[in-house]
Amino acid sequence: MVGGYDFSAVSWPEGFGRAEPGSLSFVGPCEDLVLMGDVGTGKTHMACALAAMCCARGWEARFFTASSLVLRLRRARDEGRLDRELAQIGRARLLVVDELGFLPLDPDGARLLFQVVSEGYERQSVVITTNLEFSRWGQTFGDGQMAAAVIDRVVHHGRLLQFRGESYRVRHALMRGEGVAQET
Repeated sequence: MVGGYDFSAVSWPEGFGRAEPGSLSFVGPCEDLVLMGDVGTGKTHMACALAAMCCARGWEARFFTASSLVLRLRRARDEGRLDRELAQIGRARLLVVDELGFLPLDPDGARLLFQVVSEGYERQSVVITTNLEFSRWGQTFGDGQMAAAVIDRVVHHGRLLQFRGESYRVRHALMRGEGVAQET
C-alpha cells in the first residue's frame, strides 16, 4: 500500500489482505472499512494514505475527524445550507471519518453524523477509524438505536481491520522511562 508501512499491528479479515486497501478495490463497489483498535497503531495513517491514493487517481476523497464533521454539519444547518453540504460530502467516492469515539456526540451531532452515513450508504465508500469496539458505539452516539443503525449500514458492505499493539509514538518517544506507559 505505502512503502514502509508497518502492517504488523493489523489483523485482516478473511479474503481481504494487505494488497486490497492499496488497490482501492473496495471503493468501486462502495464497500466500507472500519479500522478499529489501539491508539497509535496506524489507523489514521492508513486512512490518510487511502484518501491520498484516491486523490492521486483523480477520485474525490474527503477526510474529517468525527467531531470536525459534526461541527461542519451543524454550522451548515445553522446557515441554512445543510442539504448543499451533505451533497458535497456525498459526491466524494471515499469519505473518511477519523477518531469516532474519542469524543462523545450530543444527540444533535449523532443525528447529523447518522444522516451522512445513511445518505452515503451504497453510494460511497466510508472508512471509519475508531478505538471502540461496536458494542461501545452507543456511548459515543448517546443512543444505542442510532449506533445500531450506523453499524448496520457500515457492516453490510464493510470489512473490519483490527489494529493491536503498542503505540508507534510511545515506541519512538523522546520521553522514556518511569511514568511513561501506554494504557490499554
